[in-house]
Amino acid sequence: MTRTIPIFIGLAVAAVVTVVLCTFTGPAGFGFVTTAPGAADIVGGIRLPRVLAAFFVGASLAVAGAAMQALFRNPMADPYILGTSSGGALGASLAIVFLGGFFVPVFAWIGAVTAILVVWAIAGRRGVVSVETLLLTGIAVSFFFQAIVSFLIATSGQNVHQILFWLMGGFWNASPSDAILSLCILVPAGSMLFFMGRDLNALSLGEETAAHLGIDARRARLGVLTGSTLLVAGAVSIAGSIGFIGLITPHIVRMLTGPDNRVVIPACILAGGILVVVSDTIARTFFSDLPVGIITSFIGAPFFIWLIWQRGEAR
Repeated sequence: MTRTIPIFIGLAVAAVVTVVLCTFTGPAGFGFVTTAPGAADIVGGIRLPRVLAAFFVGASLAVAGAAMQALFRNPMADPYILGTSSGGALGASLAIVFLGGFFVPVFAWIGAVTAILVVWAIAGRRGVVSVETLLLTGIAVSFFFQAIVSFLIATSGQNVHQILFWLMGGFWNASPSDAILSLCILVPAGSMLFFMGRDLNALSLGEETAAHLGIDARRARLGVLTGSTLLVAGAVSIAGSIGFIGLITPHIVRMLTGPDNRVVIPACILAGGILVVVSDTIARTFFSDLPVGIITSFIGAPFFIWLIWQRGEAR
């Protein structure tokens, strides 16, 4: 634990510097000192809430991704593996098509939570919920919800552009309330997963091993799923589906700190936030506010391919 202190200090400093620099960076190019009309409104009223919302959303996805990878003992697991992204997409699409775009965040949150409830209900219908059953059920529910979303896209006419942009993820409409909401979700849910770090370490070794260590696997699994679902549902409702953050951030952190989830979880908060803030700043500064999900995919996919290549070389 002691050797990770410099890493945490470095990540914390990097997070603060990233938030400050990205708040003062944009296509308008105001910089740190400016007397341009409207500069204060743009920096304080638009950029800062957007940067903070991006940071908290990135932190939420990274923490949820680390928890899911430990729970499923699978480095390929991501926060959306149980269908929360597809459920959120379905809820948002329904709001766009039938409510004219009103209440999209609310319906996205409901859809994401509904997805995990459906998965849990199907997987646990016999009273026993195994990790494998959860995984397979999540994949099936995710494909079903994606089919409905595809149907809505094919039949929505003029709403198709709005749905597609939401699916790619972004912070175009981020407000101070979004930043506050994402923080209010991150603090309790992230804290719960942090204090379950020992349980996550045990679960990552297998349920039998966890039982021998005195861990109630079913109770721990339910706690991990609850915390992760709250984080992902909140992130999806604010920013849509942002890929690769929850997948690659835990790997980056483990390369720096090791596999102990008591260290990985808090480090993911900082690293995930940095990645999304930088990606969003690149998107809005250099690409006319491109969906941030495109930028994260451009960054995440090559990194993940490199990671797979390195694992193959190690073997």
